[in-house]
Amino acid sequence: MISVYKVGGNVVDDPAALDRFCRAFAALEGPKVLVHGGGVRASQVQKALGQEPVKIEGRRVTDAAALEVVTMVYAGWCNKDIVSRLQALGCNAIGLAGCDGGVLTAKRRPPKTLSDGVTKVDFGFVGDVTAASVNAPFLHSLLDGGLVPVLSAINHDGAGQLLNTNADTVAAAIAVALGAKLFYCFEKNGVLCDRNDESSVIPILDPALCRTLQAEGRIAEGMIPKLDNAFRALRDGAAGVVIRSADLSETGGTELKL
Repeated sequence: MISVYKVGGNVVDDPAALDRFCRAFAALEGPKVLVHGGGVRASQVQKALGQEPVKIEGRRVTDAAALEVVTMVYAGWCNKDIVSRLQALGCNAIGLAGCDGGVLTAKRRPPKTLSDGVTKVDFGFVGDVTAASVNAPFLHSLLDGGLVPVLSAINHDGAGQLLNTNADTVAAAIAVALGAKLFYCFEKNGVLCDRNDESSVIPILDPALCRTLQAEGRIAEGMIPKLDNAFRALRDGAAGVVIRSADLSETGGTELKL
């Protein structure tokens, strides 16, 4: 079975944590795909350039200036840093953005109504993707050739416009398109019942419990879109979804069930 791993920006921005992740990922057997974020570094670069990062309901608003920054950071430094680390570990990785080989084509997001049911926001140059957006034959050809695709969150619309897509969404779309098992890896041990207690990992999470925890404020901010993507991936055909620590030597995490 193919495995799709997504590693978050807080890990990508921590050299020691990224080194541990890459070593464990390189040692994994079987066909695999890696999708990475880089939002922490992108926000740092934006601020250094005098831009103020804007996130609404866990999603980055990407105007033209922000698009230049996230493209440089995600498809440039972060992607090539990860690929070079994996190559040094004997993992034959190939770095890609959505425009490379037409691997992922996005549609620019129209203005979106927020969870309050009233407020509409134009997220700018943000692309939405589904499993149908994924060039699965191209990915299969890379995997069959012994390559390990490493994808950033930068995509394109097929008409010359680059777009920024949430990396969790990219990973979910790829997992569905490939019928793969999806692993969301980040700095926490899983979905926590108490965000201040790392030992409070919820081992099994279904939509009903998720709604309850969200209403209680235990699940909030960036975890909400992550779980939305995860449950959607399960419904659409991913072989499974686990939210877990990026330290792959550790066991556990949160497995999602419908």
